[in-house]
Amino acid sequence: MGIVNVTPDSFSDGGRWSDPQRAVAHGLALIDEGADILDVGGESTRPGALRPPVEEELRRVLPVVRELAATGVPVSVDTMRAEVAARAIEAGARLVNDVSGGLADPAMLPLVAQAGTPYVAMHWRGHSADMQTNAVYGDVVTDVADELRLRVEAALHAGISPDHLIVDPGLGFAKHADHNWQLLARLGEIVALGRPVLVGAARKSFLGHLLADPATGRPRSARLRDAATSAVSVLAAAQGAWCVRVHDVASTSDAVRVTARWGLEAAAATPRMSQL
Repeated sequence: MGIVNVTPDSFSDGGRWSDPQRAVAHGLALIDEGADILDVGGESTRPGALRPPVEEELRRVLPVVRELAATGVPVSVDTMRAEVAARAIEAGARLVNDVSGGLADPAMLPLVAQAGTPYVAMHWRGHSADMQTNAVYGDVVTDVADELRLRVEAALHAGISPDHLIVDPGLGFAKHADHNWQLLARLGEIVALGRPVLVGAARKSFLGHLLADPATGRPRSARLRDAATSAVSVLAAAQGAWCVRVHDVASTSDAVRVTARWGLEAAAATPRMSQL
């Protein structure tokens, strides 16, 4: 999943693609690099971000969704608002990626059910302005899995088809760095929910802190975290993730293809080893 942010304030590429034509060109370039889906979002969800008015989100998102969809490219709309999701689906979006898992807008799940559109429910505990105050867990993996299970049940109750449901553990959303690493180490427990799993680690701050300058302690800048993102994508793919959401599609696509090929060989070797 290639990221097409059409926001002025995203932490890693805010403002670069706010012009619709530049955003469309960027999205098509990501497809050429190997993206299967383009995720178009008009609201920054970085920690501390304030929400734009719905009219502004629509103004940012709709022209880009419409033009990309018209080329036949699979487009996802990254939004927490049912109105934006509905208008984006009308414009050609084929998937709704809701970082709130239906909690931010009670109209979202019924809207998606009626539209018959695949839906990503992410683990979420509040809006960006104060979400990190909610980063309190007993066992983070167990808690996230349990809360995602509740969102799946809510989506099914709303009428969303079981085969249209995707889950996302929400790395960085109401989670400290250690929480993210624990989720990645035990991603199989999220996969065990029985739904396709989307993982979005692209350029996130926990990678910047890991790669901080040893002399100054200054975190690695966002645009220099793509190699680390590819490493996370490999780890996620090896544990059964359905999709990874990234900025650097070319390198990640290569890394995931290597992982898939290795996985085939490893699976074939298992019976041989058991015969020894």
